[in-house]
Amino acid sequence: MSGTVNKVMLIGHLGDEVKVHYFEGGGCVGRFPLATNETYTNRQTGEKITNTDWHNIVVRNKAAEICEKYLSKGDKVYVEGRLKNRQWQGEDGNTRYTTEVHVQDFTFLTNKNEVQASTPGTTEQVQGSTPQGSISPTPSTMEEDDDLPF
Repeated sequence: MSGTVNKVMLIGHLGDEVKVHYFEGGGCVGRFPLATNETYTNRQTGEKITNTDWHNIVVRNKAAEICEKYLSKGDKVYVEGRLKNRQWQGEDGNTRYTTEVHVQDFTFLTNKNEVQASTPGTTEQVQGSTPQGSISPTPSTMEEDDDLPF
């Protein structure tokens, strides 16, 4: 096989707000950290152990503006993209390296209406604040509608 594949699919929670940088030509780039968790039980102690991995997410142009507008810290999101390695000179003169996920597709998994309803003391109306088609059904609603035998 002569071809190669560079594809990443992640479902995680935002670790911070989306930070967008606008350029003179009208383009922009947004960045945010995404946390993914792995949970298992230690066989010897029976203790539940959770490991968190952090990923640097990069979105561009219109996608960056949408993410900045509708995503906030703690929201669950699905991102799909490519891994890119980047290097730069730090202020101390040392060369720094980072690996980023450059997003090609994303889906919001946190339903803002549910979050709003569960947050006591808020009066702000969130109805219609998320783009149509960007929210996938939550696993609980998928199970109720699913009549497949497996």
